[in-house]
Amino acid sequence: MRPGSSGINKMNKPWKHNRRFNSYSEYFKNTFGQRVQKISVDAGFTCPNRDGKLARGGCTYCNNNAFNPSYCSPGKSIEQQVKEGIEFHKVRYRRANKYLVYFQPYSNTYAPLDELKKMYETALSQEGVIGLVIGTRPDCVDDQKLEYLGSLSKEFYIVVEYGVESIYNQTLERINRRHSFEQSVEAFQRSAEYGLNVGAHFIFGLPGESREMMMESVKTISELPLTTIKFHQLQIVTGTAMAKEFSLDPGHFDLFSFEDYVQFIIRFTEKLNPEFIIERFAGEVPPKYLSGPGWGLIRNDQINNAIEKEMERQNTWQGKFF
Repeated sequence: MRPGSSGINKMNKPWKHNRRFNSYSEYFKNTFGQRVQKISVDAGFTCPNRDGKLARGGCTYCNNNAFNPSYCSPGKSIEQQVKEGIEFHKVRYRRANKYLVYFQPYSNTYAPLDELKKMYETALSQEGVIGLVIGTRPDCVDDQKLEYLGSLSKEFYIVVEYGVESIYNQTLERINRRHSFEQSVEAFQRSAEYGLNVGAHFIFGLPGESREMMMESVKTISELPLTTIKFHQLQIVTGTAMAKEFSLDPGHFDLFSFEDYVQFIIRFTEKLNPEFIIERFAGEVPPKYLSGPGWGLIRNDQINNAIEKEMERQNTWQGKFF
C-alpha cells in the first residue's frame, strides 16, 4: 500500500494527520512538544550566479530585500542577529522558547568549510537554539560539507533547504538558476544519505510553464527524498530582471489570482506525497516591493486558513490521490 493512499487513522479520518495537510507547526509540536520559531540571519553570503563564478545578476526573480526581517543585517554579528531575532519574535510568539536559526539570504553553504563551521557553531551556541535551517543551492554543497552537517544532526535539528523552483531545465535556464534539476536531485539524495532533513522550494507561475506543466510536476516532486517543502506563487518583485521583463511584456506572464491559486494548490496537494511536511503554501512580499499584481495585505496564516477551509468544503486532503 502506498503511504496515504488509503486507510483510516486513529482519529477515524481518511488522512494521516490532525489537519488536512501535513503542517509544519503541527510537526514541530509533535516532535518537540511545543512551538519552534525560526530566527533569520544574514551572514553575508552571495551566490555563484551573482559573483561571476557562473554568472552575474542572480536569478531573474530574486530580490532578498523583499523578505529579510528588519533585524537581519550582515553588518551585525550572527550572535547579535540571533539575540535580536529572539526578542523580536517574543513579542508575537510569547510561548516560543526553542529556536531554529535560519541562514536565509542567498547561498549559505557557499564558503570554505572552516568559515561555515564558525558561523553555524556560533548560531548553535546561543541560548534556546536547537538547530539550523540552511538555505542554499544544489551546486553549493559537497560531501565534506554534508558530512559535517550530518555530524551536527546527531545533536541538533539540521535542515538543508534547497532552492529548486522548477523541475524543468528550460525554466531554470530562463530564470538564470545556472544549475539543472538533475543537480538538485543528486543534492537531495546525498543530503539524505548523510542523515539530514532535506527541504525544497518551488515557484508556481514561472514564465514558459503552463499550469498543466506545473500540475504534472507533482509526480516527480513526490518521489524526491524530502522532509519539508515550500511553495510560492510567482510575484514580480521590484529591482529584478523579471520586473523589467514583465514591464516590457506583461501578457507573457500567467500570474495566479488568489482564488485561482487556492484551487490550483489544493489540486496539487491532493496528489502530493502525504509524508512531506508543507512549510508554506504561498509567499508574502510587502506591497512596496511588488512591480506586478499582488494579493494585497493577505498574510500567510490567512492563506493557510483559506486553503484549509476550502479543503474542508471539498472534503479533500494532502495525498488523497497520491
